[in-house]
Amino acid sequence: MDITGQEYKQMNKQAAPRSPVLKNCVLAFLVGGLICAVGQVVVELATGAGMAIKEARLLCSLTLIALSAVLTGLNVYDNIAKHAGAGTLVPITGFANSIVSPAIEFKSEGLVLGMAAKMFIIAGPVLVYGISTSIVYGLVMFVLSLF
Repeated sequence: MDITGQEYKQMNKQAAPRSPVLKNCVLAFLVGGLICAVGQVVVELATGAGMAIKEARLLCSLTLIALSAVLTGLNVYDNIAKHAGAGTLVPITGFANSIVSPAIEFKSEGLVLGMAAKMFIIAGPVLVYGISTSIVYGLVMFVLSLF
């Protein structure tokens, strides 16, 4: 039986369950907002305790990274992500999760060839392109500042 690409798309559309787009968007918004609110609470508590705003923001980043890593290690973050979807991709927590998850998964293969080698398998491209882009952007801004 030969089918065209268009026929295949139609068959797939009929067989696939409908995605609850509105529900997914609302959950992503709420969970992402909750993660950001936790960060803001950390900043407010730190500044209220007398910490400078720069240090309070640093503490916020460190707290969110540590919390994400611990929750990933306890398999809680992935369960939250199943329900919240894109809401858990708030950059700093999602990035921490993308480093800790492969480290846990490949730990059984050893520290060097398992965990260390595969830790950046998901986050590696983000690091490479993020760092490369920031260097290019910095060079462009430097050249433009000369004029």
